[in-house]
Amino acid sequence: MDDVNPRAGGADGARVQRPVTPGAPPRVLTVAGSDSGGGAGIQADLKTMLALGTHGMSVVAAVTAQNSLGVQGSWELPAEAVRAQYRSVVDDIGVQAVKTGMLASAELVETVAELLAGTEAPVVVDPVGVSKHGDPLLAGEAVDSLRGKLLPVATVVTPNLDEVAQLTGVRVTDETGLREAAVAVLAHGSRWALIKGGHLRGEAVDLLTDGTEEHWLRAPRHDNRHTHGTGCTLASALASYLAKGLPVPEAARAAKEYTTGAIAAGFPLGAGLGPVDHGWRLGERG
Repeated sequence: MDDVNPRAGGADGARVQRPVTPGAPPRVLTVAGSDSGGGAGIQADLKTMLALGTHGMSVVAAVTAQNSLGVQGSWELPAEAVRAQYRSVVDDIGVQAVKTGMLASAELVETVAELLAGTEAPVVVDPVGVSKHGDPLLAGEAVDSLRGKLLPVATVVTPNLDEVAQLTGVRVTDETGLREAAVAVLAHGSRWALIKGGHLRGEAVDLLTDGTEEHWLRAPRHDNRHTHGTGCTLASALASYLAKGLPVPEAARAAKEYTTGAIAAGFPLGAGLGPVDHGWRLGERG
């Protein structure tokens, strides 16, 4: 089958058609940092992709020493290593969606943006700036590159409220502020913005918009402190559903449902914040 405007993500309501390798599941590529504790980053992305029936592939852009208590260290990979990994996967195996996470530096952001601009697949950008524990994961000078280079190639960008403030200066304190945040984010060129309101009080509400239509995604808030990896999980789920051909609004709703279940099933691990449970739909653990 031929590609049909793949970066648009089927915004017209039709399912997106993409080439399918016989016998292979949809292919999703994550370009992000590694979390040695397994709760976020590349590890969370691949677990999510497997749980949702897609084939996950990875480009490691940075390595972290990380556990339930925080990030003890991080090291970015050279741009040529990131480029080589990306080309190795895309040129041979191909991709039906790409998700980006921690990119650490301006050089890596610009390298990845250049690669994505030449790839005909939906792109989900999770603009990771700070870890769940408050540890910085994006150099200050990289923020301009993220705004000016990466967001314009994004099908959907998925910032939380701290990342909205970092990218735009807009600070959201209640649900009504999500619209202002979305307008400010969309001004940098992404096709859709999914503004995550998980830091607000009350129910967990997110706003998905392309500047014309709005979709409010609501879910009950679960009393569970073990939520490490939530943002990575949502973005990877969204990319997985886009790879399956769902339009952006439908993919976002399905990703929200999956992530809400993963949060509800989050479990303690180590002495700090445990991860969400990516395998919550797969039955009881043995």
